[in-house]
Amino acid sequence: MNDSIGYFAAFCTTFSFVPQVVSILKTKNVDGISTGMYCMFVTGVFSWLIYGIVNQDWPLVVANVITGILSSMVLILKLMSDRKNAATQ
Repeated sequence: MNDSIGYFAAFCTTFSFVPQVVSILKTKNVDGISTGMYCMFVTGVFSWLIYGIVNQDWPLVVANVITGILSSMVLILKLMSDRKNAATQ
């Protein structure tokens, strides 16, 4: 039962990133994205991933692998946009 709650929570929090990623890919607009916040967030997600692996907490591992991929995509798109904007100024 505990794993079911963990997997449900992981699903909700992890897939909450999907609309953001889809929106950025469609619009190419990352103006409202904070680079600093996403750097810290991605670092935190990968830290939780390591914690989950060490403790063999599989809902935590699965959630943070997927969240790490999605949030890293947002961060990479933001960094690419920042670099492009800096080059044109």
